[in-house]
Amino acid sequence: MALSDPEGILASPLAIIERSGDSADVEAITGIIHQHQVGRVIVGLPRSMDGSIGRQAEKVKSFTQELRNRSPAPVEFRDERLTTVSARRLMREAAAGKSRRRVRDDAVAAALILQGYLDEIHE
Repeated sequence: MALSDPEGILASPLAIIERSGDSADVEAITGIIHQHQVGRVIVGLPRSMDGSIGRQAEKVKSFTQELRNRSPAPVEFRDERLTTVSARRLMREAAAGKSRRRVRDDAVAAALILQGYLDEIHE
């Protein structure tokens, strides 16, 4: 997961939610939404490279519908193709720069997805 600053300019990695089942995962996410007063939720949709919706994207869509039903904030999709690759590259570059902070690929990828959304809405 990632959050933006209050002005919606900069995204930062927040946390990793370890999967424990859709209902528990939705509860954890809605807890974070309430705690941080989130105004909008952006969900990465893992499309295939040709843009089609595959098996994993269908699972994400199903989970997101449950989240939409319980979230106080609107929920939107954003194409997440190549964000994990970009996240790994950024983390390698940070490690080469002797960065002591370690963040898992998923949290960095979430920040990249959110940052792409923020950049789009501020164009």
